[in-house]
Amino acid sequence: MNLKLEAIVVPVSDVDRAKKFYERTLGFRVDVDHRAASYEKALGFRRRGEASYRIVQLTPPGSECSIQIGEGITHGMPGTYQGLYLITSDIEATRAQLVKRGVDVSEPFHFGPDGQTPGVDPQRGDYNSFVSFSDPDGNGWLIQEVKNRAPGR
Repeated sequence: MNLKLEAIVVPVSDVDRAKKFYERTLGFRVDVDHRAASYEKALGFRRRGEASYRIVQLTPPGSECSIQIGEGITHGMPGTYQGLYLITSDIEATRAQLVKRGVDVSEPFHFGPDGQTPGVDPQRGDYNSFVSFSDPDGNGWLIQEVKNRAPGR
């Protein structure tokens, strides 16, 4: 069996604000911005229990997996998702770009024998250095440095 993760639904409170953050601030590509209201109006009906329906799909640069934000697409509470991962081959350069774009991103950190430790991993080992940030709703993201993927990836 060959399966690929295609999209993750991220709950947000304001779709336009979140779209602007992910597209303009982080540089995600907008793949879809679809509203069902035009179909509802044309067909003369509304979805039961849904005031509106909108789905926006955005893809991080270089990624095959996207995120979806919108209205009427999840029962998740905005800001409750934590530990969403993005991968980079250069944590320091990526952090510098995010800071330049206005993202409130943490200083690099790694995990040592005593837990979370400031700074990049001294050996620059794959999967060991991180920075973190949150979207406008508080959904938490980690960026992890990986230069050489584990076998089979």
